[in-house]
Amino acid sequence: MAWSTGQKYLAEFVGTFALLLMAGGTAVFTLGEVDLSRAILVSLAFGFVLAALAWTLGDVSGGHFNPAVTLSMALSRRMPLMDVVPYLIAQIIGGIVGIGVVAAIAHGNSGIWALAQSASLGSQAYAGNGLAGYSVGSVFLLEAAMTFVFVLVIQMITRPENGAKNLAPFGIGLTLLVGNLLAIPVDGASLNPVRSFSPALVSWASWNSTTALDQSWLFWVAPILGGLLAAVVEMAMRPKA
Repeated sequence: MAWSTGQKYLAEFVGTFALLLMAGGTAVFTLGEVDLSRAILVSLAFGFVLAALAWTLGDVSGGHFNPAVTLSMALSRRMPLMDVVPYLIAQIIGGIVGIGVVAAIAHGNSGIWALAQSASLGSQAYAGNGLAGYSVGSVFLLEAAMTFVFVLVIQMITRPENGAKNLAPFGIGLTLLVGNLLAIPVDGASLNPVRSFSPALVSWASWNSTTALDQSWLFWVAPILGGLLAAVVEMAMRPKA
């Protein structure tokens, strides 16, 4: 079965929209919860939603929903280079629309809306949304390392020769779930540039909050570096002909 390029781009838009709406929404709507329970809820939301989306849309576009994954797949020659920019655009727009819907819903509750504003709609701002004040270097290392592991799992588990490929969405979702459990106490957990950039941009557009947007460079650079390193490692581990 062949999918058109338009269908692939639409799948990336829809998938990233749903990821930010459902999992990003959980991050916003649980802002008033106890930190431990919120970390578990958000981690479960991101892990299970990504698994469901990968099962649903993976055959159409590959189910990236993350610029770090797309750039990693491009480096390892697992996708056409001509699709990279359209994928990134679809992901960014999908993320913005998804978190925009979350913002519109949160606006209907004054308490949640105040918390959402203070947290820039759940965007990461160095250690601003974590439980402790980690340094910029610590957050950068965490995002790069965790994204490396996450994308390497995606690279390896989706290989054509992998006998467990049908279970790939479960493994990918589980890895993201664990990554969120680890990273939420440090920086709120991103592992996806769009996951951070979309709420930061909507926060800026909605009430001129610039903190998260000014710091979003880290959540672009570190995850992308981690993803590119994952591609290098995956290519080095390919079986010899």
